[in-house]
Amino acid sequence: MKLVFMGTPDFSVPILDSLLDAGHQVAAVYSQPPRPAGRGHKEQPSPVHAFAHGRGIPVHTPKSLKSPEEQAAFAAIGADAAVVAAYGLILPQAVLDAPRLGCLNVHASLLPRWRGAAPIQRAIMAGDAATGVTIMQMDAGLDTGAMLLSESILLLPDATATWLHDMLAAMGARLIVEALEGIEQGSLAATPQPAEGVTYAHKLAKDEGRIDWRQSAAEIERKVRALNPWPGVWFDLGAERIKVLEALLVPQDGAPGTVLDEHLTVACGRHALRPTRVQRPGKAAMSAGEMLRGHAIPKGTVLG
Repeated sequence: MKLVFMGTPDFSVPILDSLLDAGHQVAAVYSQPPRPAGRGHKEQPSPVHAFAHGRGIPVHTPKSLKSPEEQAAFAAIGADAAVVAAYGLILPQAVLDAPRLGCLNVHASLLPRWRGAAPIQRAIMAGDAATGVTIMQMDAGLDTGAMLLSESILLLPDATATWLHDMLAAMGARLIVEALEGIEQGSLAATPQPAEGVTYAHKLAKDEGRIDWRQSAAEIERKVRALNPWPGVWFDLGAERIKVLEALLVPQDGAPGTVLDEHLTVACGRHALRPTRVQRPGKAAMSAGEMLRGHAIPKGTVLG
């Protein structure tokens, strides 16, 4: 099948790779424009852009698809279908209509739960028991199109965003190949999304990582697993911002934000949290014990 692939981050790369391995002709790749990155703030291509370039596939990086010129260029490719995976730009109706079989989206949730930009992190933060991938026939709404395939995965109590990201990327890579085969053979029918159970996975903001010790320890621990590596979870200790990379729940109580013992167990709105892996500004990640040996935080300290 002649395809256009539209994606930007690491999540999208295994999906593009699977399409190539399955023998599809990826005639063009669309990705967001290069962005400044690293210490030198030099413009860097997205992971999808770099991968496609390495495979010799033409890459387009428009800032928008709203202009008639961009829409005409997209239509001129003559694709049978477009596969979209975390592209990051809105597709106008003219783009949605251009491929013969439309545009298929690989979405990292069990729709209609967690429509939107950050479904992986939101599922962990909410304490969902399961999540998954949905292959959807795109329409003009925000992740509102009819569903072609879905598959679920259990969210274990220690599931992290990094682990879930990789599991769902691999799942999406497999399901999109299956969906394209079903569409081509006429054996796969789209099903409208249920009207009930809609939630929105709003884009992550940097300040979401600040710990509010008034929340329950369980809520904070889920944030630690969901928001690393970005935007990260932290608390203020004097002038320093201490990142919490891993943490344990402890069945103790006290005034929220108060250090309860020499192991950095901190009282929360309900129960307590014990950071076990942390990072000081400009330092490598370390165990909490290592940090405390060189930078003691006495019992009774109230953290910001």
